[in-house]
Amino acid sequence: MTFWGYKRPDGKVGVRNHILILPASVCASDTTRIIASQVNGVITFNNQNGCSQVPKDLQLTLDVMSGFAANPNIYGTVVVSLGCENAQMDLLVGEINKRTNKPLKQLIIQEEGGTLKTIERGVRYAKEMLAEASLLQKEEFPMSELIIGTECGGSDTTSGLAANPAIGSLSDKMVGLGGTVILSETTELIGAEHILAKRAKDEEVKEKLYKIIERYEQSLELVGEKVRDGNPSPGNKAGGLTTLEEKSLGCVHKGGTTTINEVYDYAKDVIKKGLVIMDTPGNDPSSIAGMVAGGAQVVVFSTGRGTPTGNPIAPVIKITGNRETFKKMKDNIDTDCSGFIYGEKTLDELGEILLEEVQEVASGKQTKAEQLGYIELGIMRAANYV
Repeated sequence: MTFWGYKRPDGKVGVRNHILILPASVCASDTTRIIASQVNGVITFNNQNGCSQVPKDLQLTLDVMSGFAANPNIYGTVVVSLGCENAQMDLLVGEINKRTNKPLKQLIIQEEGGTLKTIERGVRYAKEMLAEASLLQKEEFPMSELIIGTECGGSDTTSGLAANPAIGSLSDKMVGLGGTVILSETTELIGAEHILAKRAKDEEVKEKLYKIIERYEQSLELVGEKVRDGNPSPGNKAGGLTTLEEKSLGCVHKGGTTTINEVYDYAKDVIKKGLVIMDTPGNDPSSIAGMVAGGAQVVVFSTGRGTPTGNPIAPVIKITGNRETFKKMKDNIDTDCSGFIYGEKTLDELGEILLEEVQEVASGKQTKAEQLGYIELGIMRAANYV
């Protein structure tokens, strides 16, 4: 089984051929927005971080930004900074250069002489890079070149009964093809971690899994909070989920049945083949950002209640196990997996359907989130890492 993508200088394969206009901080975000609006075919996002951050928070921001630039879906990057933020240009570029050797340009607003001059040069850089990217021809690659991120949000009872098990079937198939699948959302592993631990490759991986769970709960206890006070969410409860453990038991189905080979910290490079776990928050945009920074070219996202979430770097395939939600939110959801609940489809059949969907999206088919231009994004804070 194959897909059509773009080979990068670092040997990785992208499923999109984006030029990224990367804001180093919140103070550069409007400037990158204006640059991107002037050039068709480039992307950016609103970075709320990068300044007034303590070192651990800043490092997470640098990890995400450098990971975005290194993501295989990016041909090249134009970095724009204000000049006085915590995320100094040399720091950010240094982190990017550790992770990739792709085309890179730099602009500092205070040194360029203000916004208009920065925009003028940024537009020029973007157009030059876009012309270079347009010369690349798609090539055929095996599915083993893909890293798939998995996410669930706006969950209800159908998520654990149909949509997440369908993603689990996809995960097993991707692993069987030599690909990589990321299971995320540490908060939604709580209560089911012992089940996952039995599938750990070795004691080291098992210990890492327990460590990220313990670290998260302790970080909240230090400020007098409990994870269960905010999870499940009101929408989860309205959808029939009553406890965090119940939610977690549905969430972990996304990981299928194969061996867990590694546990990664947030936004770190994912290099192991097969099923891995990344320590991400339950917040969907932040969790997806971490996996995309880790190298995921495609994300598969289940939602029972419905959500429009996308990402600027990687296409997000939205699925649901709730037939009514699919009818109500056809503009947002790509695939209806409710057939398993009604006895119309087996999990294996749904896994095949999702595998074909991943193949098509990886080859260029736009997801609903891409069609609508959804690029909302968050970055995890260091409270998890105390």
